[in-house]
Amino acid sequence: QVQLVESGGGLVQPGGSLRLSCIASRNIFSIYTMGWYRQAPGKQRELVAVITSGGSTNYRDSVKGRFTISRDNAKNTVYLQMNSLKPEDTAVYYCNAEYRTGPVYSYWGQGTQVTVSS
Repeated sequence: QVQLVESGGGLVQPGGSLRLSCIASRNIFSIYTMGWYRQAPGKQRELVAVITSGGSTNYRDSVKGRFTISRDNAKNTVYLQMNSLKPEDTAVYYCNAEYRTGPVYSYWGQGTQVTVSS
């Protein structure tokens, strides 16, 4: 089992920045792919950014150049730095840990609300 706890959400004006954090209950980054997802009201959950166990990153097109995913192995923490925020970034952001080895092991955090509004 893996517990994930997100923090760092809040209310920010358009153009502002926030940094989300996701702390894992144990050291899993060497084998798990970590991802940030978001879900806006009335919409499906969508992938925002991922970082693989090897450190490769990938982003959805709408956040490229604005968001950065990173991790601190010593702190068991994954971050999502969000700059130049737009109202359409408003959503609940979720941290995910996934490991595929035949069966799929997937864990989710409880989510943190990000609201971009003037």
